[in-house]
Amino acid sequence: MSIWKVYAKKADFYEIGKKYNIDPVVARVIRNRDVIGETDIEMYLSNGQDCYKILHNPRTLLDMDKAVSIIKEKISSNSKIRIIGDYDIDGICSIYILYKALEKIGADVDYVIPHRIVDGYGINENLILQAKEDGIDTIITCDNGIAAIDQIAYGKKLGMTMIITDHHDIPYIEDNNEKIYLSSKADAIINPKQIECTYPFKVLCGAGVAFKLVQVLYEEYEIPDLELSELIEFAAIATIGDIVDLKDENRVIVKLGLNKIKNTKNLGLKALIDLCGIDMENISTYHIGFIIGPCLNASGRLDTANRALQMLLEKDEKKAYELAGDLKALNDERKDMTQKELLKGLDIVEKDSLNNDNVLVVYLPDCHESLAGIIAGRIREKYYKPTIVLTNAEEGVKGSGRSIDGYNMFEEINKCKDLLIKFGGHPMAAGMSLSEENVENFRKKLNDCANLSESDLTKVTWIDVAMPVDYVTMDLVKQLSVLEPFGKSNEKPIFADNNLIVKNAYLIGKNKNVLKITLENERGNIIEAISFRASQENLPVRGDKKSILYYPNINLYNGRTSLQFNIIEMSE
Repeated sequence: MSIWKVYAKKADFYEIGKKYNIDPVVARVIRNRDVIGETDIEMYLSNGQDCYKILHNPRTLLDMDKAVSIIKEKISSNSKIRIIGDYDIDGICSIYILYKALEKIGADVDYVIPHRIVDGYGINENLILQAKEDGIDTIITCDNGIAAIDQIAYGKKLGMTMIITDHHDIPYIEDNNEKIYLSSKADAIINPKQIECTYPFKVLCGAGVAFKLVQVLYEEYEIPDLELSELIEFAAIATIGDIVDLKDENRVIVKLGLNKIKNTKNLGLKALIDLCGIDMENISTYHIGFIIGPCLNASGRLDTANRALQMLLEKDEKKAYELAGDLKALNDERKDMTQKELLKGLDIVEKDSLNNDNVLVVYLPDCHESLAGIIAGRIREKYYKPTIVLTNAEEGVKGSGRSIDGYNMFEEINKCKDLLIKFGGHPMAAGMSLSEENVENFRKKLNDCANLSESDLTKVTWIDVAMPVDYVTMDLVKQLSVLEPFGKSNEKPIFADNNLIVKNAYLIGKNKNVLKITLENERGNIIEAISFRASQENLPVRGDKKSILYYPNINLYNGRTSLQFNIIEMSE
């Protein structure tokens, strides 16, 4: 069980509620998400319809005007442009956004997606040489390129124009405990994380950065905002799928993007949503993050991400359905493979006593390298420890890591860079390659460097409001919808109540793993609740007193609506 803590952030919740016509509980949740001041609150509560007026000025991104000027000159001179992206959901959507936009404004443009196994992550010398041989004048990267110092230099040596659009952390070296940030010789670099960049929002995904570039290009070519709306749904999909912070303009992009997806004109996306059995009218961040996103990612994991992009670009409905069906089948195969390797990984942690380590490094030599990140995330969830899964690759060993709050994986791995061939990533996730002989040394050094206490390795669940269950009404539940869409840094709120008496409890569902429970509070109010984390061994007993963490919903059954409380955690 996690440690429960209640937010204690201060504001005049009643005044905020009155001003914006929301319940003080909703106002408190908004404050807990660090949304402060009229401008931020209005952006947070906006319905997304006027998002282009709300979004930050893209021209404040460092090198934006320079990149746009170069692209305009290349278009006017009929120079060939190639987009090089990444093979994950963010890379696929980034390429789609740039390709469709550049095509619309008259560019001679094509794209290349690196193959996960053959090419590895990001732009490389072979891709650059191939572009040169294909008569390409200009390369634009998306969702990669910021760390490609030598590769960009190679492109410049060949006389090519190189433009980077990326969102990853800026690479650096340490000298006397001082970080010295590195930069390539690209003709223009658009990345809000650059130290000199004054753009006010630093955590766009790769497709978000690409969308910003398109905003300015469309403005230059006098293309109306309405045309942007055909692309924002893909910026939204990438924002959700790449798990960047769902706050500020990311949240606005996702709001408008989800609204657009409900009426999408993209045949491939529409087919995939249909084949996955999703109700288009009620599509949410959950559907994108856990159903659509994995299908798009499966192409890059097990085959080539070109299949996903071809589906999104397809103009024939029948062919779009065929391609969507292929992606769904690939994802089903990926899920089976993941489960088998996950069980092996958990077994290794237990049998090899790796669970005594504070940082788990699990070597699964036969695992498909594309599954390492997923499995690392699952193992991290079980043990709540930073986890890296390593697999055998064509050249040496490759790995992917997932971190926990308080452990900056990118910086910690940087301390071990002498054992690595290549690495990159974020505070919460990273990728690396190394020789097999360094696997054990890498594990030991990571743990030797780790400064993690017992409290760091105990998950904390933050309670938004300690709210008695009888305060909840249908109207409040409906008001909570203004907090959507939910995601990283804008999580679904958690409420708490205690001293609830168990009146009845039993297991339902095909696998008897869903708890249906009736609870009564001290004032005699009775509620119906449900929990998806249950077993016969921990079945509550009638008369027990329980504390619960919950989120309220409206349940519709046989035409009748009622309040239902989803239990997130319950005291033992």
